[in-house]
Amino acid sequence: MTIDGPPGYPVGPPPAYGPPPAYGPPPGYGPPPGYGPPPGYGPPPAYGPPPGYGPPPYVQPAKPGIIPLRPLTLSEIFNGAVGYVRSNPKATLGLTAIVVVIIHAVTLIATLTPLAAYGRFDTERTDEVPAGVVGAGLASMSGGVLVSWLGGMLLSGMLTVIVGRAVFGSPITMGETWAKIRGRLWPLLGLALLEGVVSAALIGFVVVLVAALVAFGNVTAAVLLGFPLALGVLALMTYLYTVVLFAPVLIVLERLPVFDAITRSFALVRNGFWRVLGIRALTFLVVTIVAGAVGAPFSIASQFFLVSSSGVAFLASTAMASFGSAIGQIITAPFSAGVIVLLYTDRRMRAEAFDLVLQTGAVGGPYAVASTDNLWLTRPR
Repeated sequence: MTIDGPPGYPVGPPPAYGPPPAYGPPPGYGPPPGYGPPPGYGPPPAYGPPPGYGPPPYVQPAKPGIIPLRPLTLSEIFNGAVGYVRSNPKATLGLTAIVVVIIHAVTLIATLTPLAAYGRFDTERTDEVPAGVVGAGLASMSGGVLVSWLGGMLLSGMLTVIVGRAVFGSPITMGETWAKIRGRLWPLLGLALLEGVVSAALIGFVVVLVAALVAFGNVTAAVLLGFPLALGVLALMTYLYTVVLFAPVLIVLERLPVFDAITRSFALVRNGFWRVLGIRALTFLVVTIVAGAVGAPFSIASQFFLVSSSGVAFLASTAMASFGSAIGQIITAPFSAGVIVLLYTDRRMRAEAFDLVLQTGAVGGPYAVASTDNLWLTRPR
């Protein structure tokens, strides 16, 4: 049977209903994203030092003048001893030349005067030299040696002032150097005399003892006893010379009296004795070689004058050799003095942390000479 529906609608069974559609993701949405870091952030950085804090950069020690203000190596000491001459040649070489020329002139006069007084310049004379000539010659030579010793101590003091300023790069004139050293002359000369007396006493003791043994006819005992005794005295003098090496520097830079300077020099050298002795011995070797090389041409030339036996030729030969020796000393004396002052500075930096004091003073610049001169007076507490 057919059921009629309302007009306008199709007549028939109702349409079949299929299964409901599967539920999927809403249209336009992909699968939910996996959980990861928020967008725009990479992986966390590895742990290390905070940004901007790297290892501290190496800072060169202050070097306002001829040396870095820290404990020194051998090459720095030698370079500084040459550097202060190059930085102030007028004062250094000028003062050295004045003192050395005076020393050599006095020594030459002291040597030749007795010979001239007795007419002994003629090299062909074969008669016996009078005892008076020998005695006068020895006395004059002793006076020349004394003048040379005192002059060397004076020169050492003046060069110490120049090196003390050169450590800070400060200039100094010859007049200023003399003004600084003038008040320290007597302590320097007193030290020179004391060293001379001690040296003469030690050498004299050996000479008198050996001469006494020979006079009593015991030559074998003189040789057996004299040789080791001479070596022992030489070792003792080397030790004493080393431990008082800084005494002239202390008299000038720290303004100490003689015996206080000797005591303080011993204290500074004590813990670095072998290093001080080694550097001083090497300096002596260098100075000897250089002075010998400079003086050799003059010494060779002086021999040509001796072809003639006249007194004038003898004088010319002696003067030529003395001139060559003076030139060698003018060149080497500043270097030797510079090494001693820089060794003293090095010992204070190692033993007393004096480099910190010098670095503080260097802040004032090379022209703050009043403050830098007083830095040498600083002592450890």
